[in-house]
Amino acid sequence: MNEISRCSATAVPAKTSERLLWWVIAGTRGGATRARIISLLKEHPSNASQIADQLGLDYKTIRHHIEVLEENRLLVRVGGKYAAAYFLSSELESNYGVFKDILNRSRKTKTD
Repeated sequence: MNEISRCSATAVPAKTSERLLWWVIAGTRGGATRARIISLLKEHPSNASQIADQLGLDYKTIRHHIEVLEENRLLVRVGGKYAAAYFLSSELESNYGVFKDILNRSRKTKTD
């Protein structure tokens, strides 16, 4: 478990949540895909296969990004390993505005 994951294991202060979201969305390769997954799951819970179909990406790619999001306590899995549905964690739900702000600011940075 990385340092960011350990920080997010308990109730997380707002600033730490913001840093975690920056790291997961804007600070690492694959952040854009993770942002698309989060946005999709905000609309409706889905399993990995449904996410892959809806985003037009490979199932294994989606599984990798889901694992990153789960390790950092941004997603919650309901059900068994196969066909489990994924939901946004309560932590991410309460910081969804911060996520949207980071997403918008990271897009501006990439286009400037």
